[in-house]
This record gives sequence, structure tokens and C-alpha cells, in this order.
Amino acid sequence: MSDGRRAAGRSPGQPWGGVRPFSIKTKLGALVVISVLITTGLMMVAMRTETELRFITVFSMIATLLITQFVAHSLTSPLDEMNAVARSISHGDYSRRVRENRRDELGNLAQTINVMADELEAQDRQRKELVANVSHELRTPIAGLRAVLENIVDGVTEADPETMRTALKQTERLGRLVETLLDLSRLDNGVVPLKKRRFEVWPYLSGVLKEANMVASARAGIASGSGSHTRTDVHLHLDVSPPELTAHADPERIHQVVANLIDNAVKHSPPHGRVTVRARRGTQPESLELEVLDEGPGIPRSEWHRVFERFNRGVVSRPHGPGSDGGTGLGLAIARWAVDLHGGRIGVAESERGCRILVTLPGLPSVPS
Repeated sequence: MSDGRRAAGRSPGQPWGGVRPFSIKTKLGALVVISVLITTGLMMVAMRTETELRFITVFSMIATLLITQFVAHSLTSPLDEMNAVARSISHGDYSRRVRENRRDELGNLAQTINVMADELEAQDRQRKELVANVSHELRTPIAGLRAVLENIVDGVTEADPETMRTALKQTERLGRLVETLLDLSRLDNGVVPLKKRRFEVWPYLSGVLKEANMVASARAGIASGSGSHTRTDVHLHLDVSPPELTAHADPERIHQVVANLIDNAVKHSPPHGRVTVRARRGTQPESLELEVLDEGPGIPRSEWHRVFERFNRGVVSRPHGPGSDGGTGLGLAIARWAVDLHGGRIGVAESERGCRILVTLPGLPSVPS
């Protein structure tokens, strides 16, 4: 909204067309001139008709007051409206706007108030989305860590080195997520850091899939309202070609992308289904093309442009598979956010069966010759 106004080539305080043909100063000047003309005209009429001066004075005052009242009403009426809108904004209601039907200083003020309301509404929405993102992302490692510790306390598993390594890995993941999610507050300023490096794709994705399996297995025994899947019947398959494939990106951000795409694909998979993570070399040096395919019902083409919107849970109103509650509608939005930071692309692609999400990462920037 505010971007559209600014794109039109006029800043909030800039006058319409560069001039104010009906500015308040012009109106007040016209009021004085008209009042003088009316008084002068009545005086001339009085001199020619021998009308008493007191009648001329009364008529002149009445005419001047009527004109002044008309001008004053045209100035105070929008101020009352602006005051009401400003009071609503101060109470947290950012939905009201001032009518921009004037071509004077008050019209510019109305435009500025509307732009301010747009910005405050956007900031309030981003703040709420940040809280939702933090809650969504932190639940996964917390649930996994809780499951491991509860199994140890209940005597289901022993505190052997392998179990403790799993707990430690979840704790480290939790710490990284806290640092990563706090970076969301700096998105508007374009200063979110990317720690890009070169890494081997096969062992990296293999670790992501292994962690997804471990978390799902550990979480399957406890109820969780996080929206993350607890299914262990879906098989995860990794396809990397060539095996020595490398990429240049931020591994932690890409972990968010792959983990959320896997989580979404598993939720929509049929019983004993298969989710495939496929990696291929892109067109640029160290670039990467990732695909996540499932065997679920797929996404209608009419919904392709909406699946990455925040809080969008699709058209299915019931859980998509055993052990799934439908999710919170944030996973794919977070994946798009991480891909956008890399300057890459993410979207739904054509598939003969199920859903196919295609991610393209640019890799190293091309060096001009």
C-alpha cells in the first residue's frame, strides 16, 4: 500500500503535481479578497441608493460570516476525521484511513497519515509473524530434546553416548535456531547475515534426512501440538548426482529449507509413502537445484501461488496423514524466506504424482570477463 503510493512518484509530503492549486493560504487570501469586494460593493450600493450605513454594515457582516463559516467548515472537517483516525491508530486499530480527496496541505497531511498507518500495520503484522515463526521453529528441537530426556528418565533408553549425542545435537540446533530466528527482526533493513561456504551436498543432505528420521521417531511417543510430523512409516530417499556434488550457500539456512520441505512432504504422504530429496548441479558454478517430491494428493494449480504464504494450510481441512495435525502454515513460508535470502527461487513444479517443490540456489556469483 505505502509502496504503491511511493512508486507513483510522490512522497508523503510532496504536493499533487508539484504545486498546490488550492492551498490553504490561497483559500484564506481569497476569503479576504471576497470579503473586501462584498463590503466595497455594498458601500457603493448604499451611496447610490442612500441606504443607511448600519444596514450595509449588517449585510456585510452576515455575508462575510457565511463565507467564513463555509471556508472554516471545509478546513476543520478533515481535521476532525484525521483526529479520529489518529486516535484509532493510538489504540492499535490500523485499519482506518483518511479520505484523500483534497488538493491542498490537508490532502498531503491525509496522505502522510495513511502512509504512517500502512507502515505501522505492516510492522505490527511482521512482529506477530516473528513470534509465530519463533514458536514454530523452536518447537521441533525442543520436542526432540524432551523426548530423548523423557525416555532416559522413564528408563526406556539408557544415557549412553549415542543417546546423549542426539540430545546434544538437538541442543546445538536449538541454539542455532534462536540466533537465526532473531535475525528476522532485521529483515526490513536488509542486513540479515548469510554465512555462505562451500560444502559437499551428499553428506550434508544425508545428515538432514537422518536428523529428520531421529526427531520423528523420538517424537512419535509423545503428543505435540507443534504441527511437526510424528510419522515413521514414510520412507525418506536421497538422490544426489553426481555423488561428489558441491554447493556454495549458508548450510544453516538451507537446513531450514530442506527440513521444512521434508516435514511438509511427510505430512501429505500416504501410509508407507516415499519422499525423495533430489539434488542436481545448477547452471552457475557451485549452484544447486533441489527437489522434494512426495506421493500425496498434490497441490491444485490454483493454489500454487499461495502455498508459500504465511499461515496458509491449503485447502485440506483435515489432517493429511496419520500422525499429522495439518501444521501451522509457516513451514513453507520460512523455506521461501531462506531461499529469498540467497537470491534463489522456490516454487511448485509439474509432477505426475504428488507434489514437487523445486528450489534453485545461485551459488557463486559470475565474474565478468
